[in-house]
Amino acid sequence: MTYKDTLFFVGKCLTINHEDHNKIIVENLLQQQTIDWDNVVKVSTSHYVFPALYCNLKRANFLHYLPEDLVGYMKHITDLNRERNEQIIEQAKEINNILLKNNITPIFLKGTGNLLEGLYNDIAERMVGDIDFLVSKMDYDTAVDLILKNKYSPVMKGDNFFPSEKHYPRLQKENKIAAIEIHKEMTIGNYAKSFNYELIKENVIYKDSICFLGYDDQVKLSIIAKQINDDGNSFNDISLRNANDVFLLSQVTNTSNSINVDNEPLKIPLNNFLATTKIVLNSKSIQFFDTNTSRKYSQKFLDLTENQYLRKKHNKKTKRKIFFMNRLNIILKSFYKKDFTIWLFNRIKKGRQN
Repeated sequence: MTYKDTLFFVGKCLTINHEDHNKIIVENLLQQQTIDWDNVVKVSTSHYVFPALYCNLKRANFLHYLPEDLVGYMKHITDLNRERNEQIIEQAKEINNILLKNNITPIFLKGTGNLLEGLYNDIAERMVGDIDFLVSKMDYDTAVDLILKNKYSPVMKGDNFFPSEKHYPRLQKENKIAAIEIHKEMTIGNYAKSFNYELIKENVIYKDSICFLGYDDQVKLSIIAKQINDDGNSFNDISLRNANDVFLLSQVTNTSNSINVDNEPLKIPLNNFLATTKIVLNSKSIQFFDTNTSRKYSQKFLDLTENQYLRKKHNKKTKRKIFFMNRLNIILKSFYKKDFTIWLFNRIKKGRQN
């Protein structure tokens, strides 16, 4: 199996309990016994959907098609992830209580928000890194102080933290499973003007005193986290973890309506993601706007997916371009933003000392 074959197979597997046509396709492939399971493990783990793959195959009663030792390994990893997510949920609830007692309502984002919301049939499906939550800019400094007073400390030691415009530097607490990120923004640069606290606050959903984004805003953020914050639109690749979140959300909301924003520079990368996700997952429920831009983007995605040499060359070129653009952006911001000026001065000073 090529990388493309494997990617598309894993993508279809994520949908088999919602879309019958993919269930038939996947079972036929499994019955042929031609699946390269080493490649499947490699791709699904690199995309952080290994437990989701197992849960979907198990729910569809397809595990008997898999090698017995692989099933045992998948179950072990999934059980570990379930235990981790149970701890993350408890940690998030603890943070929620701390802030609520001080009249601050955190809005839990991304994986943690999805777990708290109950998006997944099994909480073990989603691999979660940090606990991300959003507060208003008015409450931001107070929220940071409260968390620090509750024995959280920076993950990165030192005093010259890079001045993030989205969130406070990652914080951790002894004997707690996950680091946390306190957000004042959900995305970067000019995109934040079209997707921020003030624009999403009226659509938030409350469940058992816990707050998370409305479904349409969840779709946006699931895509933004990859396409914009992680430069996915520039790399023209896909994250199956984000794609799976969007797919599950497509069961409760229309994805094309979700991304139908007035800001065209934001709408284009969101629509591009939906276009490629629909292809990889072979999904009927994911809707997008069929445009010349989305067709060109999708074709380039397919070309890169099929050609390893072309993909590596494109990734190398894109990384170089992003590196220089980021450095230029830091220098420009240092002229009018004090925190960037201080950070850059300290970096230069440290470099000279070394």
